Amino acid sequence: MSAPQAFELHVPDDVLDDLRDRLRRTRLLPDSPRKPASGMSSAYLRELIDTWLDWDWRAREAWLNSHPQFIAQIDDTAVHFVHRRATDAAAGAAEAPTLLIMHGWPHTFALQLDFADQLPDFTVVVASLPGFAFSSPYADGPISETRLADTMHALMTEVLGYERYITYGEDVTANISDLLAAQHPEQVIGILATSAHFPSYDERDALTDPGEKAFFDELSAKGGPDGAYGHVQNTRPDTLAAALNDSPAGLLAWLAEKLVEWSDTPPGDPSAVERRISRDRILTEAMIYWVTQSIGTSFRPYYEGADRPDSIPPTSVPAAIAIQKHEGGYPESLARRHYTGIRTFDRLEEGGHFTAAEIPEELARRMREFAASLTDAGS
Repeated sequence: MSAPQAFELHVPDDVLDDLRDRLRRTRLLPDSPRKPASGMSSAYLRELIDTWLDWDWRAREAWLNSHPQFIAQIDDTAVHFVHRRATDAAAGAAEAPTLLIMHGWPHTFALQLDFADQLPDFTVVVASLPGFAFSSPYADGPISETRLADTMHALMTEVLGYERYITYGEDVTANISDLLAAQHPEQVIGILATSAHFPSYDERDALTDPGEKAFFDELSAKGGPDGAYGHVQNTRPDTLAAALNDSPAGLLAWLAEKLVEWSDTPPGDPSAVERRISRDRILTEAMIYWVTQSIGTSFRPYYEGADRPDSIPPTSVPAAIAIQKHEGGYPESLARRHYTGIRTFDRLEEGGHFTAAEIPEELARRMREFAASLTDAGS
């Protein structure tokens, strides 16, 4: 364990020159006949590539660097994170709630910053998972949910010294939030979830409630046509990573397709994603993966087990559940069995898989109300 060291991002000019040279030499193919309505199109990919070529990265880099960043050694990984103390003078930094914000795949920390920026009255930590962005992968052993939870808790308590914090996660880190709450109820004082607890696959097989079974049956049915990306990342990660690490256009297509498909926008027009996630933010994600060459290590959770839920015990930690639209049919009964200290349960009218990026103002409002409820109740 080491004390955090300040980190500032600066991409060398020769890396940017090489990127632009590769982008200029991109060879695009036409769309396949009868391609699915969702996902990317050649025309939209061309728009993104053309913008990337002329994009003012230095301005975006300066915006990223306006968020105080650090790296700390935790066991065998160097963990990168944003750590911004409460700046709202009315709140008082010493009394401000502390919030851990985590991303999933294909997020990076950058996609969570708009949400963090909506909470100046909070102290926020936005962590990069091991193997993502500027965090090194674990040097030994798998990237598992339990290990990720241990690393995140060590960051909050041992490195940064926080005795109590609230947690929020998306994608694989939704389960990390659940694990943190279950394992550390004295330190985790609350959990906000837009993707509520998913039972393990064995636990799903044992479900008897018809509504609960129907929800997971529907997910399984979608997993065939929509889950090919995960199967490839699980079974042929190095082959895929070799292509994406060498071609910025291919990398952009692979990442942006998921932003298009999983955000709360209608299928058929991939550019509609920009109603939720701006082009600047899409290109920021691609740039971070490109300059860190981390696409291969970002696949590790898929073949090392972190994308397959562990059995997580229920937690009595206070919880606010706001189900994102792509899981809109999630059964309330499941949530109430797992989060025995549940304060609120409802379903979002807007916002998909990338909730923190898609509706940062609304999510911040809910976080603020939840944190206030914890204070009012003396939690």
